[in-house]
Amino acid sequence: MDDSFEEQVFREIDCTNKKSRIIKSDDAEIVGKTKISFEEDENEKVKIVLKKDENDTIKELKFVCSCGETKAIILDYEQ
Repeated sequence: MDDSFEEQVFREIDCTNKKSRIIKSDDAEIVGKTKISFEEDENEKVKIVLKKDENDTIKELKFVCSCGETKAIILDYEQ
């Protein structure tokens, strides 16, 4: 069976030194894994980017208009 439709998992990195353009290995830390998927509404010409954690919990929704304008909703499940 072909796995070409399986979602890709990416490592999410956080950088402690945000002032520099260069990220050194000491400043970077892997903070988790994320999945990114794209959907498109043909009628409204809006692309939707879903960012999920490794357990398929949606963390961020980003709406991208055909004109280039974007809006994002970040979901925080911690109490």
